[in-house]
Amino acid sequence: MAGGHAEISCSCEPDLFIDGLSCCDQSTVHRLARLGLIAPARPGKCGERVPALLTEAGSRALGEVFAAAA
Repeated sequence: MAGGHAEISCSCEPDLFIDGLSCCDQSTVHRLARLGLIAPARPGKCGERVPALLTEAGSRALGEVFAAAA
């Protein structure tokens, strides 16, 4: 996401796209969005693809995963 290769659809159950290709595990994408770990970088119309971002909560969660693995 930091590299600008991810897009998310604006909807109540957003889909994630990497380099224009649909992420194969959309149920996980929906869960990440519901948990507030990923989000649209800006508002958009329903169904529109906009840049995706890793939220602050998502960044913290990744930090915890990497810290536990070290």
